[in-house]
Amino acid sequence: MQERSARVWFELLRWHKPSGRLILLIPAGWSLWLTPAVPPSLPLLVLLLVGALAVSGAGCIANDLWDRRIDPQVSRTATRPLAAGRIGVASAMGLLLLCLLVALAVVLALPSGSRGLCLALAVATLPLVLLYPSAKRWFPFPQVVLALCWGFAVLIPWAAATGSLAGGWPLTLCWFATVVWTFGFDTVYAMADRADDRRLGVRSSALSLGSRAVPAVAFCYGLAWLALALAAVALPLHPLFWPLWLLAGFGLFREAWQLHRSEQGPPDQPRSGGSFYGRQFAHQVQLGALLLLALIVGRA
Repeated sequence: MQERSARVWFELLRWHKPSGRLILLIPAGWSLWLTPAVPPSLPLLVLLLVGALAVSGAGCIANDLWDRRIDPQVSRTATRPLAAGRIGVASAMGLLLLCLLVALAVVLALPSGSRGLCLALAVATLPLVLLYPSAKRWFPFPQVVLALCWGFAVLIPWAAATGSLAGGWPLTLCWFATVVWTFGFDTVYAMADRADDRRLGVRSSALSLGSRAVPAVAFCYGLAWLALALAAVALPLHPLFWPLWLLAGFGLFREAWQLHRSEQGPPDQPRSGGSFYGRQFAHQVQLGALLLLALIVGRA
């Protein structure tokens, strides 16, 4: 019997798991505090927050619609609303449409000088957002598709704040940092499902990279950390940026080392359980937020 409670809607949107929403907002914050004009206005921040929640919700619903026959066979996803039959496909499609309409309304509410560019970027994002859930069926590295989706979380805020994408190295490096960081943390997230994915014939970077997954993740974390510093140093910067940046770097190194230690067992049966990878994901939210704090302090 299908449920109609607000909790089911929240679960379908993943709003009951704030880490997944925050990890999209963090690169948007990096972008905003690297623009020439800081700090961003409060109305712009509110619009981008609402837009990010709508787009991430749409992505989650699209993912669950694609995977509604696979999710029941995976321990981590078996209790999701669509997989467990607690909500119907028609209702999920209606909520997906509502999310997309809210995202469109946010774009149309932006200042006229940036509205057209942001609308073009939003339209360019949509195919990737809707395509990503299917990528695991035909592409060995679906996390690359997600990383490219996350890259728009840098481009759209920058365009909204400045009215252009003429950001030079700060914008390019911020986009690059976001893409490689996303590939890294989503590869870790996929490690929890390796046994189920292999059994079901589903692809992921965690499976495709095999024993090279941990070095690849560590390399991505390091590249993102360095790229953000290079983006920041190209602009006027307060020295207080550097202690916070170094602290975040230590945290990223620590996470990579713990991941290395957890992977000493057989590839499909790591010594750490699925909750370990969930904690790794949550720690990336904290470390990404620390890097954002470094930028806010450095650019104040």
